[in-house]
Amino acid sequence: MSTVTVLEKIDSIAIGGFDGMHIGHQHLFDACGEHGAILVIETGYANLTPVRERENFTQLPIYYYDLEGIRQLDGAAFIAKIKAQFPALKRIVVGYDFHFGKDRRSGIKELRALFEDEVVVIEEVTVHDDSVHSHKIRAKLKLGDIHGANLFLGHNYTVRGPIIKGQGIGKRELVATINLQIEGFLLPREGVYTSLTRIDGDEHYHPSVSFIGHRVSTDGSFAVETHILDGEVDCKRRADVSFVDHIRENQQFDSLKALKEAIESDIAKARKRLMRLSL
Repeated sequence: MSTVTVLEKIDSIAIGGFDGMHIGHQHLFDACGEHGAILVIETGYANLTPVRERENFTQLPIYYYDLEGIRQLDGAAFIAKIKAQFPALKRIVVGYDFHFGKDRRSGIKELRALFEDEVVVIEEVTVHDDSVHSHKIRAKLKLGDIHGANLFLGHNYTVRGPIIKGQGIGKRELVATINLQIEGFLLPREGVYTSLTRIDGDEHYHPSVSFIGHRVSTDGSFAVETHILDGEVDCKRRADVSFVDHIRENQQFDSLKALKEAIESDIAKARKRLMRLSL
């Protein structure tokens, strides 16, 4: 189906930055209906779902406006641009705090005045009386609060990247790991995490333990690495790591023996955690 044909069928759009594609965002998407689409205003600051990562968390088509390309448009010009791109548009869905136009001068009131058809405003979404926002998810990740971040996201926080060569002692003296180069994603706080790892785009996620941080017990270099619990796998291109829970902080150990014992304890804790989740 051509892009033109798709655009002609779209009758509703959700507008926003949508970094994280969290549970608040999903309420907007649900309000779009069968012929809905998502319009992302790309600011360049997305690091929960950078670039086109948002497309992994929705079945709706996504269109992108670069903020720099529309920054000078006033509210009326912005709405005119949207209506020109989506000729069948009958509904615009936004969050309660939505602003648009030059210097974000326009809000819900102006949107209703400028768009003659339906405007749906999704009210604040909360978890345990705490409003869900992308900046709060970032804060939780920086604290290592994976459980809290995942509650807000509605899915496990995931990073992905190409395979790189590790320091070489893991498989030989500790445990075998897959080493990743992660760019564009916000990394959680340094430490060890229960995780699920997908290899080379395969649909299956392997139970795993993942480490983020400086290898303070060995060469001091920064690493993102994951150990597969159900057996060594051959990873040729890239891996996706989904964080499930925090196990411990990054620690320095006096010997490889002590480090290996800690890793074995991490593995046992991860197995127990993942087993509980599968029950």
